[in-house]
Amino acid sequence: MKSVFEERVILHVDINNCYASIECRMNPSLRGKAVAVAGNTEDRHGIILAKNEKAKAMGVKTGEAIWESLVKCPELTLCEPHYDLYLKFSKAARNIYRDYTDRIEPFGLDEAWLDITGLFRNGKQADGEEIANEIRSRIKKELGITVSVGVSFNKIFAKLGSDLKKPDAVTVISKENFRERIWGLSAGELIYIGRHTREKLKNRGIITIGDLACADEKILKCALGVNGLKLKRFALGEDRSPVALDGEKALIKSVSNSTTSPRDLCNDSDVKVVLYALSESIAMRLRNMDQKARVITVSVRNKVLYTYSRQRHTYFPTNDAKDIAKIAFELFKESYSKSGGQPIRSIGIHAGDLVENGSFEQLTVFESTENSLKKKNLNNAVDDLRKRYGYLCVTRGIILSDNDFRGFSTRIQNEVHPVGLMKTV
Repeated sequence: MKSVFEERVILHVDINNCYASIECRMNPSLRGKAVAVAGNTEDRHGIILAKNEKAKAMGVKTGEAIWESLVKCPELTLCEPHYDLYLKFSKAARNIYRDYTDRIEPFGLDEAWLDITGLFRNGKQADGEEIANEIRSRIKKELGITVSVGVSFNKIFAKLGSDLKKPDAVTVISKENFRERIWGLSAGELIYIGRHTREKLKNRGIITIGDLACADEKILKCALGVNGLKLKRFALGEDRSPVALDGEKALIKSVSNSTTSPRDLCNDSDVKVVLYALSESIAMRLRNMDQKARVITVSVRNKVLYTYSRQRHTYFPTNDAKDIAKIAFELFKESYSKSGGQPIRSIGIHAGDLVENGSFEQLTVFESTENSLKKKNLNNAVDDLRKRYGYLCVTRGIILSDNDFRGFSTRIQNEVHPVGLMKTV
């Protein structure tokens, strides 16, 4: 008898070129033009966030600098992002998905998995490809944008399917065809295999998804630890992760924030300003989640685009901006001179290994109970003020000390939207 997992019908719906498509949908004057959504050029947040098909055909890439895109496509029309609008379309798409299932797991604003196992049509399990085409047609008609849909028996292959053919398409990856269909593709096509993982696999002769599926487990474990074995199971079609119920909160394992600064950071004072701005955002988000971090990571990208990161365990769990900024600055100083001492273009902080606020904490000689209570009360007062009067109503003096950073808020400029987390990774 087949297991429930083997009988699943999973869709992955991806809104094509989401931000750019919505901008073109709402502004008829943009239709027919090469369009990209990007940050504010004057503030040097000059990264392409999304592009439409015409811009893509001209070589414009998501994540590259605006100036690079303009060299490739001088006629490129740039739009500032309107996140409230994108969220509105995302919610409208989800309302359509709800007509088919209550198992809807978002993966950012523009993507979602749907488990339609148990959806019956004419007395039998609904055909995944048929439902995918129905959803694709409805979104085009009701929202005026297009989607690509992957159909498969697990989440990993459904996601891969939606990536294989764009825009406005449906791709089926079944138990019968997945070896022929995807094993010849680069291993990097699988979700969770980024550039560094791909390089580690390549160094061991593992180039394609098929290579990964057939790779020796000892080699994979040596290269990637337990995640190497998980990736092999993904390539074999053995993903067992469920699609979360609609509205179910995913486990949040970390909080991070990064920014490209308004100008190059050339000295310690410049770096401290940005680190404090990032730490304020992260600390407030941790407190809102009722969490504290036990590991802080700082990532740095300098003017010549060399990138490095360093991490450290905290002396005690914290959700205080001063604690986070202090550790981040120490990590920065430890590696800055070794990296060549170039001016810094962008910097980020990652707070991980989270624990619930109020959980058991080891006593420490580094901070008294009285100081800890004062810090907690001060942070609560600041949070209350910001909820009532806006995030920028309270700003650290170090940020106000530099005219270039007055009004600079990483929370506003780098809002991070939640994504679904695969429970097997």
